[in-house]
Amino acid sequence: MTIDPARNSSTSRRPPALLDIGINLAHDSFDQDRDAVIQRAYEVGVTRMLITGSSLASTHAAIDLVQRYPEHMRCTAGVHPHHAVDLDSTQLQAFNDLARRPEVLAVGECGLDYFRDFSPHSAQLKAFEEQLELAAEVRKPVFLHQRDAHQDFMTVMRKHRAHLTGGVAHCFTAGLEEARAYLDLDLYIGITGWICDERRGHHLREVVRHIPAERLLIETDAPYLLPRDLQPKPQSRRNEPMYLPHVLAAIAEARGESAEMLAEVTTANALRLFNWHTA
Repeated sequence: MTIDPARNSSTSRRPPALLDIGINLAHDSFDQDRDAVIQRAYEVGVTRMLITGSSLASTHAAIDLVQRYPEHMRCTAGVHPHHAVDLDSTQLQAFNDLARRPEVLAVGECGLDYFRDFSPHSAQLKAFEEQLELAAEVRKPVFLHQRDAHQDFMTVMRKHRAHLTGGVAHCFTAGLEEARAYLDLDLYIGITGWICDERRGHHLREVVRHIPAERLLIETDAPYLLPRDLQPKPQSRRNEPMYLPHVLAAIAEARGESAEMLAEVTTANALRLFNWHTA
């Protein structure tokens, strides 16, 4: 299936091309209008999307979507720490095969989440290390998740970092100290609409000033993290990739840079990290 560029041809100026590095497009909240969601994203310049695989089922679904939209999509393959307890030897072998597929550009979403604790810490640590080892073996970067587990996360990453091709701290919501720790590991940092939340994310406006331009990535994490300051407010609380330009604008304002320049930089960063070749 091909996105229709003609629907955007009436505009006098095409918006800058953006790459959403984190979107859960296989989520069931998109089942009724997924094609329309993708078209709306394209019309505002979000022409590439990296679909997050967070379980075996969602990874298979993500690969199916990439096959439908091969010009515009790629995906990750991995197990979110919430599902770490499910990563047995059979699943690990399945991911060993899936991670080598051309549709898959990164291993993950993997990492640690001690906030929800849906899987025991021991299971999370085991699954995290197994996926880092897989990423090193297949020579693809890692798509990383960390919440309330910074010290353990850093211990594991320091152990494996030398063997990895690269990675991104996806959906970063922490402070400057953690950002600097990730930058010291030569990781990229992904910023979402959390920066638009005046209650919990205002600190990110300071943090993003300290992220080198060549290490910055942008994402929606849709259907989660709908920017709170959208005007007019959407009727639905579901986030969509069409709101990525809003996230970009918030980051650009905080950094004192133009959105157009930042669009070029973050897209180039994503293509480089994920080794996403374009025609």
